[in-house]
Amino acid sequence: MIADSDAAQTDLVTIRTFASESEAQTAKSVLDAFGIDSILSHDDCGGQRPHLTLTGGIQLIVNSADAERAEEALTSQAEEPESYPGLPSWDDVVS
Repeated sequence: MIADSDAAQTDLVTIRTFASESEAQTAKSVLDAFGIDSILSHDDCGGQRPHLTLTGGIQLIVNSADAERAEEALTSQAEEPESYPGLPSWDDVVS
């Protein structure tokens, strides 16, 4: 039997659901970069029936203790910076 303190540490929550594998893998990579453990879960019969992910999607799952930090990490990466340090702006490229 798992003690109450151990159970709290292993509670998993789905924080996002994606329609495509590439989007899900990108989000997982962001969490990896922030040091947040995560897993992807989808039922596609081991890749033999990829169309099954269209109905259930691909779930990004984290420890409940990391959920808020994971959401913040994903949200911060979704915001486009005004410019990228060291790179020319779009206006400089096209002019």
